[in-house]
Amino acid sequence: MGTIDWIILSGTLLFIVAYGVWKTRGSKDVTDYIKGGGQSKWWTIGLSVMATQASAITFLSTPGQAFHDGMGFVQFYFGLPLAMIIICLVFVPIYHKLKVYTAYEFLENRFDLKTRSLAAILFLIQRGLAAGITIFAPSIILSAVLGWDLRTLNIIIGTLVIIYTVSGGTKAVSVTQKQQMFIIFTGMFMAFFFILGYLPNDIGLGKALKIAGASDKLNILDFSLNTKSRYTFWSGLTGGLFLALAYFGTDQSQVQRYLSGKTVRESQLGLIFNGIFKIPMQFFILLVGVMVFVFYQYNPSPLNFNPAATSGVLNSEYADDYKVLQKRQVELESEKVIAQNKFAIALDLKEYTAIEAAKMQIIGINKKDSINRVSAKALIHLADDSIETNDKDYVFIHFILNNLPTGLIGLLLAVILSAAMSSTASELNALGTITALDLYKRNRSTSNRSEKHYVKVSKGFTLMWGVIAILIACIAHLFDNLIQLVNIIGSIFYGNVLGIFLLAFFFKYVKGNAVFIAAILTQILICITYYNLIHIYPSGQEKLSYLWLNFIGAALVIIFSFLFEAFDRLLKNPPIKS
Repeated sequence: MGTIDWIILSGTLLFIVAYGVWKTRGSKDVTDYIKGGGQSKWWTIGLSVMATQASAITFLSTPGQAFHDGMGFVQFYFGLPLAMIIICLVFVPIYHKLKVYTAYEFLENRFDLKTRSLAAILFLIQRGLAAGITIFAPSIILSAVLGWDLRTLNIIIGTLVIIYTVSGGTKAVSVTQKQQMFIIFTGMFMAFFFILGYLPNDIGLGKALKIAGASDKLNILDFSLNTKSRYTFWSGLTGGLFLALAYFGTDQSQVQRYLSGKTVRESQLGLIFNGIFKIPMQFFILLVGVMVFVFYQYNPSPLNFNPAATSGVLNSEYADDYKVLQKRQVELESEKVIAQNKFAIALDLKEYTAIEAAKMQIIGINKKDSINRVSAKALIHLADDSIETNDKDYVFIHFILNNLPTGLIGLLLAVILSAAMSSTASELNALGTITALDLYKRNRSTSNRSEKHYVKVSKGFTLMWGVIAILIACIAHLFDNLIQLVNIIGSIFYGNVLGIFLLAFFFKYVKGNAVFIAAILTQILICITYYNLIHIYPSGQEKLSYLWLNFIGAALVIIFSFLFEAFDRLLKNPPIKS
């Protein structure tokens, strides 16, 4: 990184923090601090909703996901537009009519205090874990760039977010996210066009896509009913729908974004905006990853994209074995270029036989490449089993640091860090709000407390959760892929919480006691199910895709609630014997 990169990176981050503190200084009451005064316009809500979901993990992991596995991950979002419509028609009007500060206030009105508290606690567990991961993700980036200790970086990044989130609350989160989204879109579009510019002169976008397709990177739709496949059209439409309903409809980090809307219509338009543009945005980010893959068909790539892994094995007793694999990788890269040139020429000549022959050659080379990389990971693990061999999350950052011009490197790093800050800020804002209002205020005798007291309490709990998130980030690991890890954590809890809300909205027959017991039982069963049946194997294949947990959790809590309610009524009103 050059001096210009550092100026752009540090200047962008400091501006966001300073702007957020200055623009939202002096929150007067709980409405101002938690709802941002209730004056947000639809475009602010829409961008804020998108920015909350689009963490650094999105821009760090998603291109790497596409690089390795192709575009199929976009199916994960297929249920989102339908979820936005349902939330606009059902959730938003109820929340605004009741004038709630949190989604879980509604559950007390419908059921009872213990059900509200249970749902709030489930949210705090899963969102607290996710907040730590969103801090950990950008720490990986700067660790690779600067060689700094990960824990130090976790503290620095977490502290930057805490400063303006604690200071300005919801309004600070919303006003800074507009700037962050502008930076994000600018940086990603520039990266995309630079990648195209780095391809050989005769390889335009159309031919680049055909090259990617020859390596099965453009297989977007999978209509199979195989539950072991992580992403299919059906799992995205059903499991993705339930996950989106739970996330946008019951997760306070999102609910708090549109509760700040000036009117019901402003909140609804903001969510529709997200429903329309979210899938194209994710498609484009995945496409960037696919273009990085095409770039590396013509240019050298490391055997493992994690620099710490390469350094570790080369300084071990397995260095010579690893160098043999590196030499083989160089040979494979030469074969790749030849095969891609044959494929491109065949495309120009429109000779079907030659196209298919070149395609089969590319597939064969890719298999050899995959075997070579697996062998490299095995050696890295033997050299030091504490080193992370999974390199999906390092692919895009490696490309940025080694291929983009000075200035754009700083901008792209600012993109990823801005995304991390925006998402983490929303999470900490929501965690502090839920703890202050759903647990502290509602479960304590604090009726004589002033509005300023609850603002101070909310700030205090936001600070507390910021520290907890930093601690979680310090013990986090890459798992299989960061973006999948966050979605897996959400899927374990979201289905249950969504089921509770669906019962509250649509099934007046069921009462609080039945729902409370059903929710506890469901959460235990989902955790057991994930541990025993959804265990992630090194190959990335599960016995059941984690997306189905959202549907299963919602279905179980509804079924159990009906059974417990029926049993309770039977005990209270036993049938009269004739």
